[in-house]
Amino acid sequence: MIVREVRPGEMGAVGELRVEAYQAQDLLAVKPDYADTLRVLGADGPGKVLVAVEDGRTAPILGTVMLERWHADSEVARGEDEAEIRALAVAPQAQGRGVGRALVRAAIDQAAAWGIRQLLLSTQPAMTAAQRLYRAEGFVRLPDRDWMPGPGLTLMVFGRLLAD
Repeated sequence: MIVREVRPGEMGAVGELRVEAYQAQDLLAVKPDYADTLRVLGADGPGKVLVAVEDGRTAPILGTVMLERWHADSEVARGEDEAEIRALAVAPQAQGRGVGRALVRAAIDQAAAWGIRQLLLSTQPAMTAAQRLYRAEGFVRLPDRDWMPGPGLTLMVFGRLLAD
């Protein structure tokens, strides 16, 4: 498996993979319109979209993550020395194969290359497997940054300090 930047013609497949992964875990029930955001996130704004694929040019996308530097509309990042992981998603048939871990590690490496001091992410309370992964990769809970994108949904924030 390799992790690389998304290619121009792959964003549609990335968006559908995100929606499929979130629906498989019933993560869109409280805010179903978030599917529209998942389909386009990173297509035309700030952020670097990464994908995990089997080693080969025509292999299907196994998973994806977006890394986004702080900007005026950031969800949890508060300054230029912070970045956010967004929309981590692994195809249901690829789960349990280390895809999520590879994507998180690639995001950490990219953030470090950018000179980011703290990498942040939001997660739903129901995403317990993702939370285990984040903790295993050195992220800690930052409850003072938890936030509500809409009624009935509180997102938990995790952060990881990166080496100076």
